[in-house]
Amino acid sequence: MKNITIYTGPLCNYCDAAKRLLARNNAPFKEINIAEISGAMDEMIKKANGKRTIPQIFFDDQHIGGYDEVRVLEKENKLQDLLK
Repeated sequence: MKNITIYTGPLCNYCDAAKRLLARNNAPFKEINIAEISGAMDEMIKKANGKRTIPQIFFDDQHIGGYDEVRVLEKENKLQDLLK
C-alpha cells in the first residue's frame, strides 16, 4: 500500500471529507496540519506545484490533488488500484 500524506488545516470541511473518504477505503494516512507545523504550508505548496488550497493529497510522492480529485477516483472505481 502507498504511503498517503494529506495536508490539512483548521475548520476545513473538505479536509474532513477527504479523511473520511480515505478511512472508508481502508487507506491509512499521515496528516500534516499546515496551521500547526512550521514550514508545512511552504512544503505543501512546493510539492503541489504551487497549489495553495487544502487539502492536498499525495500517494507516495505522486500529487493526487484535493478532495474533489480523490472523490472522482473513488466514483470511477480507480482509487483502490492507485492505492496498491
